[in-house]
Amino acid sequence: MGQAAPKTFFTAADYLAWEPAQLDRHEYIDGEAFAMAGAEDRHVTVSMNLAFALRQHLAGSPCRTYMSDMRLHVSAANSYFYPDVLVTCSALDLASPMVKTEPKLIAEVLSPSTAAYDRGLKFSHYRSIASLEEFVLIDLDTRSTDCYRKGADGLWVLHPFVRGATVVLASAALELSAAQLFAEVPEV
Repeated sequence: MGQAAPKTFFTAADYLAWEPAQLDRHEYIDGEAFAMAGAEDRHVTVSMNLAFALRQHLAGSPCRTYMSDMRLHVSAANSYFYPDVLVTCSALDLASPMVKTEPKLIAEVLSPSTAAYDRGLKFSHYRSIASLEEFVLIDLDTRSTDCYRKGADGLWVLHPFVRGATVVLASAALELSAAQLFAEVPEV
């Protein structure tokens, strides 16, 4: 019987030094690096639609919108992620060209291989970010959106948007129609 390959553990500093030299991006979770798979056309298009709408809406404000190549550090989880879309209004983040730490909105476009992880463990890590006000999950197959908002009491409340509904992003004061969010995305 063969033996499992040994796991390689990195410190966060080792990961940050190692990762830029890799051909593929890797997320880092408490000592381990995980390669990220490429995304399909629908995933990339919806991510761009959301990012462009946010960028245009927030133009002239202190807030910035970033897509999947921007690294997010979640210090409480000793982790680094690449969210599909994030918005930050933090002066600290604006001064940091490679890593953001204080997002107010994070969005993930779900794929069959990552949906359970995005809804579960990744969301639990994201909830530890004090500045985070809203977490958005976009389901390509059902064309629905789950928006979790942190209340004044610190509890996260689900605001679901069914197929065809306008998505309300309270943290960015943006209403996005389904036609805008899913523009140029074919039905499956």
